[in-house]
Amino acid sequence: MKNLHKIIFSIFLTFNLFSYGWTQQPPIPKIVPKYDTLHGDVRVDNYYWLRDESRTNPEVIEYLKAENAYTDATMKPTEAFQETLYNEMVSRIKETDQDPSYRDGEYFYHTRTEKGKQYPIYCRKKGSTDANEEIYFDQNEMSKGYRFYRTAQMDISTDGNLLAFSVDTNGSENYILNVKNLTDGNILSDRVENTQSLTWAMDNKTIFYTVEDSAKRPYRVYRHTLGTKSSEDRLVYEEKDALYTVGIDRIRNNKYIFMVSSAFNSTEWRYVNASDPTAEFKVIISRQPDHEYSVDQWGDYFYIRTNKDATTFRLVRAPIADPIENNWEEVIPDRKNVTLEGTDFFANYMIVYERDRGLQKMRVVDLRNDRGHFIEFPDPVYTAYANVNRVFDTNIFRFSYQSLTQPASIFDYNMETEERKLIKQQEVLGGYDPLQYQSERIFAKADDGTEVPISLVYKKDVKKDGTAPLHLTGYGAYGSPTQPTFSSSRVSYLDRGMIVALAHVRGGGDMGREWYDNGKLLNKKNTFTDFIACAEHLISQKYTSKEKLTISGGSAGGLLMGAVTTMRPDLFKAVIASVPFVDALNTMLDAGLMYTAQEYLEWGNPNEKVYYDYMKSYDPYVNVKAVNYPNILVKVGFNDPRVNYWEGTKWAAKLRATKTDNNIVLLKVNMGAGHGGASGRYERLREIAFDYAYILYQYGIFK
Repeated sequence: MKNLHKIIFSIFLTFNLFSYGWTQQPPIPKIVPKYDTLHGDVRVDNYYWLRDESRTNPEVIEYLKAENAYTDATMKPTEAFQETLYNEMVSRIKETDQDPSYRDGEYFYHTRTEKGKQYPIYCRKKGSTDANEEIYFDQNEMSKGYRFYRTAQMDISTDGNLLAFSVDTNGSENYILNVKNLTDGNILSDRVENTQSLTWAMDNKTIFYTVEDSAKRPYRVYRHTLGTKSSEDRLVYEEKDALYTVGIDRIRNNKYIFMVSSAFNSTEWRYVNASDPTAEFKVIISRQPDHEYSVDQWGDYFYIRTNKDATTFRLVRAPIADPIENNWEEVIPDRKNVTLEGTDFFANYMIVYERDRGLQKMRVVDLRNDRGHFIEFPDPVYTAYANVNRVFDTNIFRFSYQSLTQPASIFDYNMETEERKLIKQQEVLGGYDPLQYQSERIFAKADDGTEVPISLVYKKDVKKDGTAPLHLTGYGAYGSPTQPTFSSSRVSYLDRGMIVALAHVRGGGDMGREWYDNGKLLNKKNTFTDFIACAEHLISQKYTSKEKLTISGGSAGGLLMGAVTTMRPDLFKAVIASVPFVDALNTMLDAGLMYTAQEYLEWGNPNEKVYYDYMKSYDPYVNVKAVNYPNILVKVGFNDPRVNYWEGTKWAAKLRATKTDNNIVLLKVNMGAGHGGASGRYERLREIAFDYAYILYQYGIFK
């Protein structure tokens, strides 16, 4: 009787969710074979015509609109549920809110939001927090007339009178640098397109900024003098090696401006005195293959975090006057299981950021006596990082802390007395009680015996008998760890009996530097097999079953979704792949696309046969085959320059044309955004509500 009930319910669910999809058939793109031959291998791409770099082809645009219409029709039964989820998510956030103030120069700065408004409002008070508030940048006002509006860089001159900011108004990441006079509120004529990083010199009239080449690689640094035309700007540096990008910034004590050229396995730093911006930049350590380093300054020394003779990085210092390797003095040695992730310097203290067996740690070192201690954290799984710290001569360090069950909190930590003060904790309205929820970390064993961490969160009354629905996410690239952070939106999953799990697969930095190295280039498949091992472990340990396991990931995590679905299509009930890097081989063979050349050091250069063969073996688009696939939702951004819309679009079309089941493949195209989706906070919640409705309906959860 129980099994009969399940069968009836499954039929009911499929009919209700996808009946619209049956009455409105998905669009069928024309097939125009494109043949490519490399290394003696012939590839055929039937949907290459969907690639339109100009984004003006009417036939392509109409096809994408037809895909959206099909998705809307298929998901129409969930519209009321989406609205319910959206209202839940909004009800948990404090819509009118304010972040804690921080001091920078003569001002105390804060950011606030107002109910009904999409964007933050940037404010400050002169002299004290009791002074009158000055709104110096209202993103809601600035965004009027734009469907999309995202700020990338905001830097105020050291005298507090000028704001340099860069904005993207369509999601293409073509950021435009502007300058606002904060004394009268006027936007100045100074304007530069296609910028990336920027910083002021100490004279309050000089701006250093980077610009991109045709492949959106930041490759040039210019010096701009306020009031002059951008065509008159002085070229300070050009990075000619296509494997490197260049960035620029001023350090906390305002003494130096650093310029860094970065590849995935090598760096080179230059510096100039921030008070002498017309001087020539000097190289600190010349680039060398496989030498990665970063630099800060304290006293008469450069402090250098380096992987020279140190797999997990070490810290050395060298005199500013002559920082060659022969003059290095070791400060923190290389340690096998502890990765040195960075440092922060204050007048008398240094903060050391470490990752010890996967856990983040922050250590305070008194530079006057070399004594140190760790800042303690209460949860078994958590995320901690520096907050805004603009003051150099202080004993207060501000940091943020959160976990899967604890909302984001901001603390002021006295580095001398070791006392901490809670400045603000994210309010979760509606009676959220963290004691009702449980987080834990377990380990799955990968094919080669490696133990892969899994972070989980769920309501304490969830039964671990294989009946609970479970949603598993992952990323696993660029050395970026999957952080166990709090989400008030996630409560809509947890309160409906779902378990949420994060797979800390290789390729990310979750367990340190070696974890990253063992999941890239010719080790990339470890990322995918790790994720599959996590899924199988969760099933074997009765957290869930194959019939109740859904997965999601975005960007490089979208490649992960495509690869594991290709390798084990039987293992998952449904998949969400957001802005997915699923056409990896074709993209990595096109050096004209954004970051392709630089990412040869992450994925490999397929112009070399060994990398071509390896990449082809896991490429989701190449490896679509005639088997049964789970339900799949593919999400792309039309203006996305990082993972172009055609990757997920072609993959969805090929899946539909090839697979052997009746499950549904949906393509949702955000026609007015790029890689990160919607820019407004309410629009973003609607996107999350859509995803949640899609997943929850897979389990027959309708309300």
